[in-house]
Amino acid sequence: MCRAMKSCAVYRQFKIPLIAVLGILSVQAQVWAEPVVALGHVKWIHGSPDCSKGIDPPIQVFQRDKPTWVLRQNKCLSFEAPFMYLLLGDDRALLLDTGATDNPESFPLLTTVRSLIGGRSLLILHSHSHGDHRRGDTQFSGQTGVELVASNAASLRAFLDKADGTGSDRSIELGGREVIVIETPGHQEESITLYDSQTRWLLTGDTVYPGLIYVKDWQAYRESISRLASFAQSHELAAVLGAHIEMTDKAGEYYPIGTVYQPHEAPLPLSPEVLQTLATALAKANGKETVPLDELVVQPMNALQRTLSNVARFLTQ
Repeated sequence: MCRAMKSCAVYRQFKIPLIAVLGILSVQAQVWAEPVVALGHVKWIHGSPDCSKGIDPPIQVFQRDKPTWVLRQNKCLSFEAPFMYLLLGDDRALLLDTGATDNPESFPLLTTVRSLIGGRSLLILHSHSHGDHRRGDTQFSGQTGVELVASNAASLRAFLDKADGTGSDRSIELGGREVIVIETPGHQEESITLYDSQTRWLLTGDTVYPGLIYVKDWQAYRESISRLASFAQSHELAAVLGAHIEMTDKAGEYYPIGTVYQPHEAPLPLSPEVLQTLATALAKANGKETVPLDELVVQPMNALQRTLSNVARFLTQ
């Protein structure tokens, strides 16, 4: 969930090693391109014990294949360190989430994305409306060739109503690449999950990720996880990818909220089997207790957390 920001100092003179074969990246973009390796073995930038002395770039860029990119924000810019997903089709690109920082100087997301999409138009969606997934919107607002779908309920509904219907889900065509949108409320009312038919990734935002997942509406969340588990049984899935890493490499253990240095993170990808495991565990839970799994922990919000979430949501409408 979106938690109170406590930023540490940012070391602005980043060292930026670039992979020569990825010639589309520029020094001005201030990105760190990873070689193509298995996603589960990527060494993500994971903060610093002293952010004032950190040398990591503001955005880490990993290329899964030619048209697929995973971006992670530096934990010294935001302890949330959200992941963003950039999917390129023949006609246009789709960016899921815009990170936790609006300042283009410290967090050059627009410049980075422009360097990767090769002149394509850009569609921006949000996994949900919490601030750590939409603050970068200001960099894209009013930009030529950008369709920015605001994270509020009205904008999301208007967009989905125009998308091609496939049963209860919606299909987005990027040009030779289909992305299915699944509504998955529970963590937050506007939560959505994307299924990319090319990578066979299920992009779950804060609905499912290796960390401590707060749930606002328990019944809605349980139904959403059941829906995803059923989807996984009827579609070929390679991995479940969320928007954060908070778990350590020890089963069931997570870093405390606000941690800016995570040297022993769990891998980003979750096995599709976790959806059925979670659905089964939630079916047995009463909505008042924490549900711990080795890969993640689910916890119902308390009254204060729900109130703060309602206030934050009201401000985005």
